Amino acid sequence: MPKTDVVTTRVKPETKAKLRAIAESTKRSEAYLANEAIEAFVEINDWQVREIEVALAEAKAGAPGVTHERMAEYLGSWGTDSELVPPEPEKGG
Repeated sequence: MPKTDVVTTRVKPETKAKLRAIAESTKRSEAYLANEAIEAFVEINDWQVREIEVALAEAKAGAPGVTHERMAEYLGSWGTDSELVPPEPEKGG
């Protein structure tokens, strides 16, 4: 069995009840299900944080990009009769 560490957390009573019900119906322990949920959350967020860090480093280095204002204008046009084309990255964008 791989080495594990203990994490203690507090959850709402409703969440605990739902976790218990899922554990019973899947014949898994609450700890097993909590571990699976935490691992999935960490993987998703770790990936996002790493990608944001890479993008920020690229922007600070002067890589082409799109300003917040231009992207907000573009996204704001979605679903309208005057939907804009995606903005092209610019140096120092």
